[in-house]
Amino acid sequence: MLEDSVKKLKSPKTSPGPALSKTQIDCALDYLADWVYESCGSVSFSALEHPKFRAFLNQVGLPAVSRREFCGGRLDVKYEDVKAESEARIRDAMFFQIASDGWKVKNSSGFNGVNLVNLTVNLPYGTGLYWRAVFVSGSVPSKYAEEILWETISGICGNAVQQCVGIVADKFKAKALRNLENQNHWMVNLSCQFQGFTSLIKDFSKELPLFKTVTEKCFKLANLINNNPQIRNSFHKYQLQEYGNAGLLRVPSREYEKMDFAPVYTMIEDILSSARTLPLVLLDESYKIASMEDPTAREVAETIRDVGFWNEVEAVHSLVKLIKEMAQEIETERPLVGQCLPLWDELRAKVKDWCSKFDIAEEAVEKVIERRFKKNYHPAWAAAYILDPLYLLRDASGKYLPPFKYLTSEQEKDVDKLITRLVSREEAHIALMELMKWRTEGLDPVYARAVQMKERNPITGKMKIANPQSSRLVWETYLTEFKSLGKVAVRLIFLHATACGFKCNWSLLKWACGHGHFRAAMDKAQKLIFIAAHSKLERREFSSDEDKDAELFALANEAFDKDIVALEKPP
Repeated sequence: MLEDSVKKLKSPKTSPGPALSKTQIDCALDYLADWVYESCGSVSFSALEHPKFRAFLNQVGLPAVSRREFCGGRLDVKYEDVKAESEARIRDAMFFQIASDGWKVKNSSGFNGVNLVNLTVNLPYGTGLYWRAVFVSGSVPSKYAEEILWETISGICGNAVQQCVGIVADKFKAKALRNLENQNHWMVNLSCQFQGFTSLIKDFSKELPLFKTVTEKCFKLANLINNNPQIRNSFHKYQLQEYGNAGLLRVPSREYEKMDFAPVYTMIEDILSSARTLPLVLLDESYKIASMEDPTAREVAETIRDVGFWNEVEAVHSLVKLIKEMAQEIETERPLVGQCLPLWDELRAKVKDWCSKFDIAEEAVEKVIERRFKKNYHPAWAAAYILDPLYLLRDASGKYLPPFKYLTSEQEKDVDKLITRLVSREEAHIALMELMKWRTEGLDPVYARAVQMKERNPITGKMKIANPQSSRLVWETYLTEFKSLGKVAVRLIFLHATACGFKCNWSLLKWACGHGHFRAAMDKAQKLIFIAAHSKLERREFSSDEDKDAELFALANEAFDKDIVALEKPP
């Protein structure tokens, strides 16, 4: 009792802050609620009743809040407000596209085999609205995905299903998306380009002998270093000497490696970053002794001394890094469908340079790329590329004409077929006549230059299109003579080529999956996800809080590495 009294005297209660009006208090609590909901699980409701948080509220003149209120009536009101706003904006739109991601099972995502599928609405003005979340377990049948997608469309449009002009999804191009497109002639259903590029890494790991050779040698090297105590101790000694820290090489399980190349890439990065340490390990007495007894140690020693091995490791690392960086840019920039062909051309050019740099035969690499390209390709890529004024080319006479010269003969036929499919039978011949006129006359140079005008992004420093909506606006307001072709153009060129959606925080996903059998709990999870996703799409913020924290710690690691390098340099 005496100790309690002493503690009270040493830590007197904080005096409350200045008195606030009811309006100020209500406004502050609304902001607090928005922050909790939009954090989507990063901030727990229980944290609202933490003694220190209550002390903070008291200090700034706010009353204590109840977690029951925040996850009860207040959450319901907020959800209804946001949902009503979304529905009104969709009603006002002439047409929209559904984006759906989460179908593709990723080893690094989900909880206990449960994945979150996001269904988002892309509006023609460049904005997106969240529609719903679906929790799925394991691999989902194509027919189930088809039903969910059609149920979403009819749920939004009612009987006016032609308002939905297409779907972009990270899976089911061959079945569900194709079936829906065949059943509804006005729809254009695309596969996600981010998923296409990341799948290319898996393709290379399976089909290029270079990847298999490097993977096997790296596994053997890393396992020897990690599993032999004497060699491991020697490795750690030289790590500390060279880099100031020590650790094991990260080695994935062989089963995991077959499903996903990402952990193998991590192992390759570790080995490359140990390039100065490993030759020193070979000179250590412990390694010499191990080499006498273990043939694997002798084999690994030959590998480490082989310049060709390091060139091969660097080649694999360089190619994967190239594709990952392009995929990351696709996820961030969210290109429209007209950009698909230029993106794949850019990839081919970069890979060609990679082949030249590392003296790799191009034929096998090109085959892998072409196979993936064909899996992802849709005729809308070619049609949007031709119809989007952003890609018009200036000829010798000063005209701005569509880039037909960059299409193959098959892609040209695809353009004709798609346009005739997207208009009525009566309009088909008119649309093709207008396409011929578009091909020969193009767009007024003043309007073309206005559409293609670029400005520098102050954050990234890259040049970006000044007004991304101008392509569609030109067709709607200036190219009105193309009545049939114009209707196709405005619906095609706004379509998104990626399905990348809202990233749910791990904590909420874990909570939702743990309470998924309780209807009330799942209802609250759905509402939280909806509010958080709506807010993030409004701000065009697509990373999760976990991603941001990872970036923050990565920056801290970079700063630490620079300090180590600076310490190693002589004065």
